Amino acid sequence: MATNSSITMGGIGMRFLFALALVCLTWNPTRYSYVAWALARYRDLGPLVAFSGVVMLAGWIFFLRTAAYSLGVIGIVLSVGLSVVVLWSLFFYNVVTADNTTAITWIGLILLAAILAAGMSWAHLRARWSGQTTVDEIDER
Repeated sequence: MATNSSITMGGIGMRFLFALALVCLTWNPTRYSYVAWALARYRDLGPLVAFSGVVMLAGWIFFLRTAAYSLGVIGIVLSVGLSVVVLWSLFFYNVVTADNTTAITWIGLILLAAILAAGMSWAHLRARWSGQTTVDEIDER
């Protein structure tokens, strides 16, 4: 069955928003994150905290496995390298200073979400740009 591999900017944007939500809901420099919530209740976690943690873990596994498969080692290295250069440029041109740790943290979270969104979108973009589709290899024994 053929599938439509077209992707729009809206599709990429939605992938980025979901990745950003996952990253920021897991941890951020405010007190409104899963990590802060779980640490505040570490003595009596309760089922809601555990359930939320399992759902969040499933989201992380989904995003990380998809990004790792789609981008590969070289793509991940290049994505991380590009993120480091972006952060370096912000320091170099004094957009952000080293003593503003909150801004650095938010920028890092946004860059991580961008890498995850790129991993989620890459197979679609590659198919559109090259005309080649990506298929999963299935071991039939």
